[in-house]
Amino acid sequence: MSDVPQPPEAAASSDGSPAAAPSFDPVPGDRRLALGATGWLGRLNAGGWLEAADVHVASRLGVLVDEPDPLVVVTLALAVRAVREGSTCLDPTEAGAILATADGALDGSEGVGGEGVGGDGDSSDEGEREGVGGEGRAAAADLGGWLQRVTGSRLAAESVLRVEHGLVYLDRYWREERQVADDLRSRMAVPAASVDPGLLEAGLDRVFPGDSWAEQRSAVRASLARTTTILTGGPGTGKTSTVAGLVTLLAEQHERAAGRPLRVVLAAPTGRAAARLRESVLEAAAGMDASDRARLEGIESATVHRLLGWNRSRTRFARDRRNPLPHDVVVVDEASMLSLTLTARLLEAVRPTARLVLVGDPDQLASVEAGAVLADLVAGLDEPQPTGIDEGHGEDDAREPTIVEAATDSPTEPTEPVLTSDDRRLPMLVPRSPVPVSPVSALRTSHRFGPAIGRLAAAIRDGDPDAALAALSSEDDAVRLVELPATSADDADQTRAALLAAETAVRPALLGHALQLRAHAAAGETTAAVAQLGEHRLLCAHRDGPWGVSSWVRRTQRWLTEATADPVRSGHHGSGRYVGEPLLVTRNDLGLGLFNGDPGVVVRDGSGRLVAAMDAAGGVRTHPVARLADVETAHASTVHKSQGSQARTVTVLLPDDGSRLLTRELLYTAVTRAQEQVVLVGSEAAVRAAVIRRTRRASGLRRTLTDRR
Repeated sequence: MSDVPQPPEAAASSDGSPAAAPSFDPVPGDRRLALGATGWLGRLNAGGWLEAADVHVASRLGVLVDEPDPLVVVTLALAVRAVREGSTCLDPTEAGAILATADGALDGSEGVGGEGVGGDGDSSDEGEREGVGGEGRAAAADLGGWLQRVTGSRLAAESVLRVEHGLVYLDRYWREERQVADDLRSRMAVPAASVDPGLLEAGLDRVFPGDSWAEQRSAVRASLARTTTILTGGPGTGKTSTVAGLVTLLAEQHERAAGRPLRVVLAAPTGRAAARLRESVLEAAAGMDASDRARLEGIESATVHRLLGWNRSRTRFARDRRNPLPHDVVVVDEASMLSLTLTARLLEAVRPTARLVLVGDPDQLASVEAGAVLADLVAGLDEPQPTGIDEGHGEDDAREPTIVEAATDSPTEPTEPVLTSDDRRLPMLVPRSPVPVSPVSALRTSHRFGPAIGRLAAAIRDGDPDAALAALSSEDDAVRLVELPATSADDADQTRAALLAAETAVRPALLGHALQLRAHAAAGETTAAVAQLGEHRLLCAHRDGPWGVSSWVRRTQRWLTEATADPVRSGHHGSGRYVGEPLLVTRNDLGLGLFNGDPGVVVRDGSGRLVAAMDAAGGVRTHPVARLADVETAHASTVHKSQGSQARTVTVLLPDDGSRLLTRELLYTAVTRAQEQVVLVGSEAAVRAAVIRRTRRASGLRRTLTDRR
């Protein structure tokens, strides 16, 4: 194509520096180093910008299509890297920053030129000489020319790479992004089923009585006006209560219109989140009248993978457009954890006339796989949009207002009925003219924590480091900063001093919690031991390293041994288990009814044996410790693994301010796990860096949604 879209304006990370830092610090023997890689691919790998997989994929595909342009092969490697790091595409401005930075760091070495870009072969001296002296900087300075070279390349002709909106995609993610946008736009054009306004208002008064439920009532009204809605809100804002009320009122409406029960399924990306959603909905139902409770009692829940019919022996889900889900309503919680690929498969499997409700907090950490779908959908769809596709005709002044009218103060009228999955024809109501109703409803009032934690969370979410530090320095003990000396990852003495200070700060709470847990577990007090798990949590940004989970689990075990004179064996990676050991399930075990994220504790039962008391769906159950295959010791856990959970007190251990994992989304997620108190342990510089630095995920979904309206 000759008309190449220009790249976005030069992107810098939120702290003002280019997003060009190496992904890792290579050491001899590192498995991320590609053996035999030469030229710029080899140099970018040796410098930590590319991993071995990036190099091998790019060099192999370059050979297969006989790509002559070395810059295009490097672009392919950077696109593979981008997906590995969570983006769905490559932003050339960031790629240019990487090449320019690498050019400077590797001055006098191979550059992007000739055969110097090679992968698994030898580079010629001539090729290396051609690439010396700044072709990376030259490419970064002429991004339009760079994109022109990619667009005209053999890799693009063979559909390995795609260029759209000034972004470079691997073909799979380009297709999935377009599919998600097209499916959502198609769903937005499908009118919602007719709602009896009188029945609705009576139901709202019954399920959400009083002014304190105003946000929930408004969200339900908006959701009933569309087949696809997004319900957002921070922790404790009543998202689950809204879901429970929405499903109840939909079921009531459906029973009257269709003469059969509404088929509803609750889903989430993880088993723990799905089980917790069902538990929370049933808890909300406990406060409803008998008829409403009956509508919710048999509600199903499943992981998104299980709902779609995942099977490890297949390459596709069982549920798709040809074999869609039978449900009338599909509710997906923790939607911030949905990847682009999983969202595409979900949209394929939900019938066009079925309601889809996505629930989540777009400010939390995104999926560990490629995409930040919920944030993109909120940004791309959060404005009034038509609720129907046809313009009505005629008038009926005598009838009552419909749900669309109730939500938008605009009249609607009946159109041709829609055929449901069971061949029933239900009447539909669409506006006489397209009525703007946003598919995004936001709940803003949190009932989980007090105002101090709320102020801190809001400051972090808004990217205001001064306000965050002011909240932490207030006299309210609900939030506090235990300040450590600033550190650099390269200064061992600084790190050692900071770690000693962190130990002094963290040990009382961490050891005190571990000793209480041990006391309940040793006495066989299963219920009390499981309840103790929710009293305190230590959260880390890293898995490994001096500030990581593994290190702090070992410290806690050492402190326990010193305090009890009873040697504690590590069960973090081994099979040894000890009384009072907190556990976290890391993989679903359907045989035991355990899901990824389920917490538990090792207790001594009445016969003196050690058993695992697991807080799983349906309540606390015990299992022989030998039956547990995929669990880890949880004296500390990563912020990622804490999503969907909460604790009375949360301690957050911050790494040095240069850590790439230290982001606004991570800190916001960590802080909002706390119910009563949150303690940050780290330097003021680390807090500032976290609040300023946003997770960088390149995506064109927001733009694609906007362009395809």
